[in-house]
Amino acid sequence: MRKLLLITLMSLGLAACGNDSEHSAAHTENSGEAPIGIAVHGGAGTMDREAMSAEQEAEYHAALEEALEAGHSILRDGGEALDAVQAAIRVLEDSPLFNAGRGSVFTSDERIEMDAAIMDGRDRNAGALTGVRTVRNPIDLARVIMDESPHVFFSGEGAQTFAEEHALPMEAPEWFETERRREALHQAREREAEQGEEFRSQRENLEFNLGTVGAVALDRNGNVAAGTSTGGMTNKRFGRIGDVPILGSGTYANNATGAFSATGHGEYIMRAVTLHDISAQMEYAGRSVAEAADDVVNRKLVEMGGNAGIIAIDRHGNITMPFNTSGMYRGSIDADGTVHTAIFRD
Repeated sequence: MRKLLLITLMSLGLAACGNDSEHSAAHTENSGEAPIGIAVHGGAGTMDREAMSAEQEAEYHAALEEALEAGHSILRDGGEALDAVQAAIRVLEDSPLFNAGRGSVFTSDERIEMDAAIMDGRDRNAGALTGVRTVRNPIDLARVIMDESPHVFFSGEGAQTFAEEHALPMEAPEWFETERRREALHQAREREAEQGEEFRSQRENLEFNLGTVGAVALDRNGNVAAGTSTGGMTNKRFGRIGDVPILGSGTYANNATGAFSATGHGEYIMRAVTLHDISAQMEYAGRSVAEAADDVVNRKLVEMGGNAGIIAIDRHGNITMPFNTSGMYRGSIDADGTVHTAIFRD
């Protein structure tokens, strides 16, 4: 049964190539319905196929597919893109496989600090947070901030208090911790001691920083939404904040163009204002989502030295998932209902 599952999931993944080209938004001629679509990611970075067992690979494909189905089922029933994004990310946050929610990486003082953001393409309303430690699903807190607060971005104790006031589910710190992430912290410390500044300049490209999760969706009403969630960087210090909760960098949605979520080398994603750049190329230069995303990910970020990947869906339902690393956990269900999941470049 396990072998059959792996073969099935891998066959689905082969349809999504490493620099994934645009999936068509064409839908069944007789359906008469507006297109819907959803895409998710679980992090981009340096990946070694030889280091991943067939069982581990199958687990990642299954988790991606579960997240896709959680969001797509909402879209199929006429639900909103925001709800679909939130549902998909919640599945990935609850999985210990990814660096978000349960499974988040450790800071230098061996704590969990999580960031998240969600954005509505209709009016570009948004909610974002950084540095929460016991909120089970940070994406739920991002949604509550967007819906229930006049503010957009909360941090640390304030974000935690806001979550408690709205009775969001909490977990003990131990619930988020995994041995895999603790071992990654130990490895990071050892490499830093050996390599010093050289290691610090390269550490975001290492395998143990993989796992940021995100989702983008288009609903039947033509509205798009995006969300992203992360545990940040292994061994991070001094209250470091990455790109995930920075609107226009790690998370962005605009009905005029599409919805976007980023993963990878956060410092470069922020400096390039990556996702707003893609949206602006589409809106002002008339580029397709695939053309704009490819230009930013595979030219601009590469020239800057930043490793990254993004998932995007435009207002017509076209999906693209480019990345400039050796792999990115990713998946989509396009307007035809075709499921794609993939990990490596091929």
